[in-house]
Amino acid sequence: MHPLLLVAALAVSADDKPKPVEVSGLKADAPASWKAEKPANLLRSHQFKLASADKGFADAELTVSPKSSDNVTKKFDEWKAQFTPPDGKKAEDVTKTSEFKIGEVKVHILDVTGTWKYKERPFDPKSKEEIKPEYRAVWVIVVGKDDTTHLRLSGPQGVVEKHYPEFEKWLKALK
Repeated sequence: MHPLLLVAALAVSADDKPKPVEVSGLKADAPASWKAEKPANLLRSHQFKLASADKGFADAELTVSPKSSDNVTKKFDEWKAQFTPPDGKKAEDVTKTSEFKIGEVKVHILDVTGTWKYKERPFDPKSKEEIKPEYRAVWVIVVGKDDTTHLRLSGPQGVVEKHYPEFEKWLKALK
């Protein structure tokens, strides 16, 4: 192999190494299956695409937003209001909350399924609402000593279901 091609190949493979993601002062390497993307706005430090195995479904997305609100009750209520449960179900039927600690850092999780009334900028009246049936969003608020970070894993229910075990494992690996 030509020496320049070898150097180029090494440079490409070096970029493929997992990159640590910081969340409220904790870090963990992103799994190799998460494709890093340029964050869609300045509020996000990281954004990942989590591939759908089915061409008929959209990919899932994971966003990381540091310097966020630590008011868990208020944020969870706002996020729950973005979802309409399926016919015959109540919001309580399709909403789960949980929490755990990593050292002194508290992790709060809201998991919602149903029809998502998605707006790219939720509080901007000019932001167009998109109706996304059969979606799931897992919002996480990580409250650290000096920072609070919001994470959102969202996409079609089946795609999020596929990636949730790896996401949960990554979340619990933060150190």
